[in-house]
Amino acid sequence: MYHGEILLASKDMKLQPSAILFDMDGVLVDSLDSWWKALNSALKKFKHQELTRDEFIETYWGHDLRANLKRLKLNPKVAPFCNITYGNHLDYIRIYPDTKSALKQLVSYKKAVITNTPTDCARQILKKFDITQYFEAIITSDDVLKAKPDPEIVFAACKQLGVTPKTALLVGDTESDVKAGRAAGCIVIGLNIDADITIQRLSELTDLVL
Repeated sequence: MYHGEILLASKDMKLQPSAILFDMDGVLVDSLDSWWKALNSALKKFKHQELTRDEFIETYWGHDLRANLKRLKLNPKVAPFCNITYGNHLDYIRIYPDTKSALKQLVSYKKAVITNTPTDCARQILKKFDITQYFEAIITSDDVLKAKPDPEIVFAACKQLGVTPKTALLVGDTESDVKAGRAAGCIVIGLNIDADITIQRLSELTDLVL
């Protein structure tokens, strides 16, 4: 049973959302290694034990940088250094093969990026892969008081797009995305994670709405 209130088209039973909200890291681009290396660079500089890749994925991936620093008992002032360091690791980021084709096919839908990645970094990534133009709104952790899993970022995106959360789809790949979407009332599409609907590739999203 779907969590939200999105209408189904009577002819082919496809979803008809008012807008689609996309997490960025892990959905549009593969940036896991860049964030892992950037965070470890910061940990090394501030004489903190570095994280294994598995530790990073299990505990820190998908969470707000400020929350991660707090979890690591590091001063929040370390965040600017992490962001600068992250900019030095952009070469590790890869766009998923079907990201651009999916976004092109979804051109008729209002779309927003909702990411816990800080604004400067997020815009660098979207610009790097030439996909900024596909989104009417880009909402980051800098734009809200509480990042995902809090639903504030979802509400902010929907407000900017002029839609209600219960008529929007949220596409994410982490538990933080699922919690934020459900708390806001969206139908959540999980990319390789349990959600209201689960898909394995972004290209499968077009089958649900087109």
